[in-house]
Amino acid sequence: MVFSRWRHYSAEPNLTGQRLYIRPPVVSDWRKWARIREKSRAFLEPWEPLWPPDDLSPAGFNSRVSLTRAETARGEGYTFLLFRSADDALLGGLSLGNIRHGAAQTATLGYWMGEAYAGQGYMREAANLALDFAFGTMRLHRVEAGCLPRNARSTALLRRLGFAQEGLARAYLEINGTWEDHLLFAILATDPRYKA
Repeated sequence: MVFSRWRHYSAEPNLTGQRLYIRPPVVSDWRKWARIREKSRAFLEPWEPLWPPDDLSPAGFNSRVSLTRAETARGEGYTFLLFRSADDALLGGLSLGNIRHGAAQTATLGYWMGEAYAGQGYMREAANLALDFAFGTMRLHRVEAGCLPRNARSTALLRRLGFAQEGLARAYLEINGTWEDHLLFAILATDPRYKA
């Protein structure tokens, strides 16, 4: 059976790099999460779906945590928060979502970074941890990612990680209230990776 290549993993993978660690969110992360998202709101909103009215509330965050746990339990996704090892500061988040098993063995990488920590190499380190998890532990074959064509920082990150641009998806996602085209990227388990 095709599904035999996939095994279910712990719902709480903790991955450690040189300067940071990533782990699934827990309810007690709400204050740090709400603080960094609020401080970075103007920085993040141009690249994200519209924030719901209760997005930064404890109830909104609890719903997010419950949703991510359910996705992980079903083998459909892993959501991580990024923390700096030196002081446990919350830096941002990333996910391996839309996981498809069987013949596809693929996932979609998504990410966000708090404005104060952008451009310092943290997301590159975190994304490499997630790719190691995807290709090693989960034994996926492919990880996909998309970004707005005008998002030069995200495009550069994906290329530095070793992703190849594969095309353009018209009106791919609704971002900040508008259906936006996205550049589509992918990296395969057999592709060269750039970790430095």
